[in-house]
Amino acid sequence: MGEVQLNPKGLSVLEDKIQIIKSGEGAIYLVGPIRLPVNLNGETVVFQWYSWLKSDEIIEDYQGVISKLSSANLAEYQQSSVLVYGDFEYEDEAMIRMHSICHTGDIFGSKRCDCGYQLKQSMKMIVEHGAGALFYLANHEGRGIGLFSKAMAYILQESGHDTVEANEALGFADDTRNYDEAIQVLKALRTKPVTLITNNPKKLDALRASGLPVSGRTPLWGDVSEYNEQYLRTKIKKSGHMEVEGTVPATRRVM
Repeated sequence: MGEVQLNPKGLSVLEDKIQIIKSGEGAIYLVGPIRLPVNLNGETVVFQWYSWLKSDEIIEDYQGVISKLSSANLAEYQQSSVLVYGDFEYEDEAMIRMHSICHTGDIFGSKRCDCGYQLKQSMKMIVEHGAGALFYLANHEGRGIGLFSKAMAYILQESGHDTVEANEALGFADDTRNYDEAIQVLKALRTKPVTLITNNPKKLDALRASGLPVSGRTPLWGDVSEYNEQYLRTKIKKSGHMEVEGTVPATRRVM
């Protein structure tokens, strides 16, 4: 394709929706907000959607950013996004969820994990609260090992490994996820305190270490079944997730 050139009107429309977040390692390009009506438990709820792209270079010429899109092969790797609800920037209290992409749980509704439930439930909690944001984090599949490796880890789990053992057997650490990009985007969207929806202390520590004001944590347990009991117990026993008493039944080996 030849060089892309938008007309002034089209360029002006996009410029108004692109925010550049500069960092020492380049820039994050944040696009949005975009009105996104979502089917949530049978009701239509309108969120404001953003997507972001990390770049090793800072291009402040918006036409230059657009011209690179068609040759960047962005469809070959994932970009993250965030769903914002209510007056997220100015409301005194807001809830957020840092949700790692889960192809099997979020898309197919797999019962081997609780990710699909956590995705929908956290969106419901944010709407009920009145203001908040759900960060949907790419490149976090399988706690950072990727979808193909996750498939191999599942095979090991079917032969008796737990989640942590399977990841480690494939040469990975238990959890390699990084929240730096999401935190930079969060800081661009809001400076007031947030309540984090999570059972994972590492997410809480990452927010606090960045200097973000965190007013609290809300747990997110549910959808426990015979298919994910061992997975949930491993989260608590080996990955340090914080349990609410009685939310997960006693360990039972499930094959």
